Amino acid sequence: MIDKSQRRAARVIGITYPLTFVIVTVAFFRYYAPLLVWNNLAETAHNLTAHEHAFRIYLASALIYAVGAMVLLTALYVVLRPISRGLALFAAFSRLVYAFMWFVMLFDFFGALRVMGSGYLQVFESSRLQAWAGLQLASGFDAYYLGLTCYGLGSVVFSYLWFKSRYIPRTLSALGVLSSLFEGGCAFAYLIFPSFGKIVSVNWYELPMGLFELALSFWILVRGLRPPEIAKAISAKP
Repeated sequence: MIDKSQRRAARVIGITYPLTFVIVTVAFFRYYAPLLVWNNLAETAHNLTAHEHAFRIYLASALIYAVGAMVLLTALYVVLRPISRGLALFAAFSRLVYAFMWFVMLFDFFGALRVMGSGYLQVFESSRLQAWAGLQLASGFDAYYLGLTCYGLGSVVFSYLWFKSRYIPRTLSALGVLSSLFEGGCAFAYLIFPSFGKIVSVNWYELPMGLFELALSFWILVRGLRPPEIAKAISAKP
């Protein structure tokens, strides 16, 4: 049987993910992406300092997303722990590492702003400050890809538990497994081969997983969790 705590947690998933996804996506394309200069982090650091208010809006949005990630992993654990407590705990911990790495990335990005804007460092040449700030940004990107690898790993396990539970259609669960493998695999490959981004654009890493999680959220909000007995009866029909 599906208890009340699982149903409440499922509603949290259905609301939290679309909300945080929209917030961070809009903030990224509106306030952050226009300032990025790919393959030139020093110039990017200069742009971020010149448009500090816009960048801080993005950072605030990213903080909301990181908090939402912790809410989501908790809700996923509550829904799926009856299927396998051990696997659900492992998946939740993997996603917690991802959320932690988001906070590390934010610290590095704030560090880049401090390097460029601190009056104590103005004794250094502007080019050196930009290079230093660029190094801070690069460290933040590395933390992000480390976290994304763990996110993919945790999402594979969560998607497997969705598949095993039959709470949602198994086709949707299978999409989650494949999307998670793609995302985690790309992030891991990027850590080993930084030029991997030329083969598979970084803009595509998270797209399949994002579509899966949006579909999962809308399914839960509209249809709710299906009791396994009903799911088996549906699949058994000719």
